[in-house]
Amino acid sequence: MRKLILLAAMAAVAVPTAASAQRQHDVRNDRAVVRNDKRTVQANRQAVRSDRHVLRADQRVAASDRRVANANQRVMRQDRRVAASRNRYVAPIRNWNYRRVSVGYRLQPAFYGSRYYINDYGAYNLQAPHGRWLRWVRYGDDLLLVNIRTGRVLNVVHYRGW
Repeated sequence: MRKLILLAAMAAVAVPTAASAQRQHDVRNDRAVVRNDKRTVQANRQAVRSDRHVLRADQRVAASDRRVANANQRVMRQDRRVAASRNRYVAPIRNWNYRRVSVGYRLQPAFYGSRYYINDYGAYNLQAPHGRWLRWVRYGDDLLLVNIRTGRVLNVVHYRGW
């Protein structure tokens, strides 16, 4: 009976060990799978880093493009301001308010001085005046043909968006 008990104890110890043991080939395959998984994870990390670098480069390019576009807008605004200031009408009298003028109206001499003469008729699509005392004059945003001896308005071209 003693032999039987010893034999049963040895069998109880040996059976789980034998059941859990793997063949050497399976162990090698499992290690290879783990190595491949690690390599895949490393490759994915490198791809993410690479994507991050590409994204940063794209962001730098976009920021540079925005800076260039903003600089271009600043230049265009400055050009518009310069053009507007060049073409802006400055009245000879302080606190002057524009009043629409018609033919026959008499202007004060300050409004048809040489400062307000228009010499480039083609730029405003006007005909040259046909008299010695006639001049095209800018009055607000209007153009007036004025007899500079009397100050009378002979023709009016209302605002054309100069």
